[in-house]
Amino acid sequence: MTINRRRFNQLLLLSTAAMLLPSLKTHATETQPPRGGTLNFIVEPEPPTILALAHTAGGTQKISPKITEGLLTYDFDFKAKPQLATEWSVSADALTYTFKLRANVKWHDGKPFTSADVAYSIELLKQVHPRGRGTFANVTAVETPDDLTAIFRLSKPAPYLLKALYAAESPIVPKHVYEGVKIADVPINPNGSAPIGTGPFIFRQWVRGSHIILERNPDYWDTGKPYLDQVVVRFVPDGAARAAGFETGEFDLGGDNPIPLADLERIKALPNIGIDSRGYETKGDQTQLILNLDNDYLKDVRVRRAIAHAIDLDVILNTVWYGYGHVSPTPISTFLPDYSDASIKPYAFDLKAAETLLDEAGYKPDGSGTRFTLRLTHNSYNEGFKRVAEYLKQNLARIGIIASIDSYDFSTYIQKVYNERAFDLTAEYLGNQFDPTLGVQRVYWSKNFKIGLPFSNASHYQNAEVDRLLEAASVEVDEAKRKQEFNDFQKIIADDLPVINLIALENVTVFNKRVKNHTTGIEGVQSNFADVYIKEGEG
Repeated sequence: MTINRRRFNQLLLLSTAAMLLPSLKTHATETQPPRGGTLNFIVEPEPPTILALAHTAGGTQKISPKITEGLLTYDFDFKAKPQLATEWSVSADALTYTFKLRANVKWHDGKPFTSADVAYSIELLKQVHPRGRGTFANVTAVETPDDLTAIFRLSKPAPYLLKALYAAESPIVPKHVYEGVKIADVPINPNGSAPIGTGPFIFRQWVRGSHIILERNPDYWDTGKPYLDQVVVRFVPDGAARAAGFETGEFDLGGDNPIPLADLERIKALPNIGIDSRGYETKGDQTQLILNLDNDYLKDVRVRRAIAHAIDLDVILNTVWYGYGHVSPTPISTFLPDYSDASIKPYAFDLKAAETLLDEAGYKPDGSGTRFTLRLTHNSYNEGFKRVAEYLKQNLARIGIIASIDSYDFSTYIQKVYNERAFDLTAEYLGNQFDPTLGVQRVYWSKNFKIGLPFSNASHYQNAEVDRLLEAASVEVDEAKRKQEFNDFQKIIADDLPVINLIALENVTVFNKRVKNHTTGIEGVQSNFADVYIKEGEG
């Protein structure tokens, strides 16, 4: 049964109807958006944590910035804008970054925000964040000469650093909450489930399996904002129910293709619904098949190449993803054309070639046609990954590999793949981000294999030349040299195949037209929503 949106909001709002009445009467003007209201924000799947400190799950990155901010934010031209930092400069040798911090900012528990929080956060990100280990690898110290100045000292240049300081990627957390906590315990700290931040919304409630309530921060540093009274994050596992909720007006906003692609054309034609493809410039979405190289079968590159020959990428693009994407056979997504090597082509779909390779590897079929079995799982972040797994199972059977599909909820999936390593193949998602050092390196860099670190080197790939190329590119300031290093890296991966790269996904945000300012820069729905407002009578 569909829940009436207004009734749901009445149950969730903690403020009284009398308190809300003035905001309902407010009229929009050229300079002042209307205040008040509740935004019903769809996020799927429900993440294991809502703080993007030690986790890069899509749901986490959408929720976290509303509560916990970063030093900078960015417009559509990737021009940096102030958030917790108001000014910044980089030395001529690119080894010193100086940030002037915003004054009179308070954490949600009332304690003052200072440079000590920045220094402490960077150190945590270096140790517990899947990408932070690479992003801040060259940051040797963060000096704090006063409460409102943070100076990053680098051992080597980091040409991507100023692009990595937004809230969903590099959140600034309260030192006083984490100080004294063992590094191993940071990912499970209670602050991950009930964060204290500096952002425009204060965490109030998380009802697992249902919703999260974020309330307006009355002491937010940007006076007059946010405009919304509440953001209610809704978790609705069923794709058809999400589509129906947008259709009826129950849901207001969702990103990363929040409804099944099969329903998108129908839903986008509705008069109350808008579609926006902006706000994904930081993501570079790539889908992959990750092979666990600790498996004896998969250690043989001939087996890995045979699996690649059993995959028709055009079929996956058109039947699984309904054409919303591009065939992207290299580690660096086609959405990063400056670094993606277009000369690398996918392995041809050729079942005979696959069978020959498996024969050469010594894995000939038995009387029933079976060569061996593998455990196949998939990220549950998007329903499409299950369809990818089903396609793979079918095609692998055609070359004598029996794949048993293990489907899990998102939290269990993370546990099985990145903690227990209880998989052989997984259909996975990789956000390339806006730079390969940040988004791609983590999957192939041997130093980023760490039990329990999600979205890292799940294949357990080790190649000294790949390490050298990735590390060289991470500090190279000459763009031509950097591009060549990334091209050389991509050629090795295409030959070694620790990961079979599949499709670069196109994403859209679906919104009720009464919701304004939901996408104001490249962060899209990963922004803090301080500028979002609702204009009743539209949508």
